[in-house]
This record gives sequence, C-alpha cells and structure tokens, in this order.
Amino acid sequence: MRFRETDSWAVVDIDAATVQPIRGEIADWGPAASEGRADFELTGPPVPLEDVRLLPPITPTSTIVGVGMNYWTHLEKLGITERPPSTVGFLKPQAAIIGHDDEMANPAITDQLDFEVELVAVMARPATEADGHLTDAVLGYTVGNDVSARDAPSPMGGLDLFTMKALTGATPVGPWITTKDEFGGSGQIDVEILLRVNGEERQRDRTAKMIWNLDECLDYVVERVALSAGDIVFTGTTDGVGMEDGRFLQEGDVVEAEIEGIGVLRNVVGAKRSRGA
Repeated sequence: MRFRETDSWAVVDIDAATVQPIRGEIADWGPAASEGRADFELTGPPVPLEDVRLLPPITPTSTIVGVGMNYWTHLEKLGITERPPSTVGFLKPQAAIIGHDDEMANPAITDQLDFEVELVAVMARPATEADGHLTDAVLGYTVGNDVSARDAPSPMGGLDLFTMKALTGATPVGPWITTKDEFGGSGQIDVEILLRVNGEERQRDRTAKMIWNLDECLDYVVERVALSAGDIVFTGTTDGVGMEDGRFLQEGDVVEAEIEGIGVLRNVVGAKRSRGA
C-alpha cells in the first residue's frame, strides 16, 4: 500500500492494524514480493493504520487501463446473448484516480454517475509481448470502482468513452495490494466481488465467472500497449450497476466495493458541482 505522511510504500499488517514504510518503488521490490518473498528495506517503525491516509496504490508514472464486457450476467442485462469476439479497452488518466476514504467527485457533466466494482491487477515488472501467461508479471491485486458517466453519448453515435471513464477524482482504487501468492500464484483467481451503496448490496459475483480470464485480459492490453511495473489493469464488472435500474449515485452516498482476500474500498460521493464551478 501507499500512505501519506512520508508518501511512501508500506507493508500492511492487517492483524496488528499497522503499516511499516519501505524504501523504493514497485520496480525495486515488486518482483520478489510477487513470489511471496518479503524482500523489503524497511525505513521506519510500524505506524498505526488509523493514523495514516491511504493513497491509491499506483506510481507517479502508472498507466491505468480498463477492459470491459467481461462478466456474463452483466452482458445479459445489456441484452447481449453471445460471447463477443473480443473484450473492449480504454485508458484512464491519473487525475481520475482517488484512494480509500477519499471523497468521490460528482461532476456537473453527468446526471448518471454509476458504480462498477472490479478486480484490478497491479504489475510487478514490464510486459511487452502477449504470451498467455502474463499473470507471471503481476505483483498482486487491489479493488477498483470504475465509476462511469452513463449519459455520455458520442456525437458520432455510440459512447464518448473519454467523458464516461476519465472524470477527475471519480475512480477509487485501494485500499492496498494483496500479493498474488496469497491467491495461489499466477493464473486465474476465484474470489468474490461485491459492492454496497449505503449498506445495500447492489453487486455480487465471483471472478471465476469472467468471460476472458486474467491472462487473456493482460494479453489483450499488451498486444496494444506495453505495461511497466506499477501499471494497473481493471478487469471488468458484473451486473447490478445503476444503469440497469436507474439508481445512480447521489451526493452523500456511501459506496463500499469489496473483494475477498483484499478488503473494502470505501468512498462517499461529494456534492454536485454546478457547471463552471
């Protein structure tokens, strides 16, 4: 995880509720950590978890990629009954990313702010060629809420993915990274994902039900853009999103995205901003 005080990476001891700062970036210690080896140079004593602010687990140079259309139940709600020939992808700017407990932006440009819980892969080392085994290059996994503006039609038809996916301060990621050895190593993992709004469950599924598994998602990305240590990849959401029943996010909503084996990513929707404010 990354935390603010010294703005450094740290090792989290969930049982003791502490964090301990470490030296370097993911490229320095990530390959060892991805194999379950605690090859960290500690730079200070443990700090109570409650005394730190968790930052999104990305680096200043992270590329943020999303792939979608990856759970059958979600596609069925969209009226799609056959497997598409490929997943779809998009990029997010760093300005979109916020951390655990940060206020979620509520931009004036949309009246349909929607939630999407997703498993997010974090890279430990570069990946430049698709080989069917790119989870070998993954450090671990974190929780993402791929918040989208659903009312983003393109003037050319279809969707304006820039408006939909790039909203400043609206995409939470965190609270930390669970290294992949905790899930059995490389390859597909099977964990529960769910999301609650004001305590009401809206989404629940398992990552084993992905249409394209994690290696296939990473191959899709790397065939188009090389990945480096610290880059992150959102891997799609399941059904239950607001666009299905019109229950979009509103000011003051408490949104909790949770993934088994990782934790809970909590954010509150901020005040609606007027245009030009």
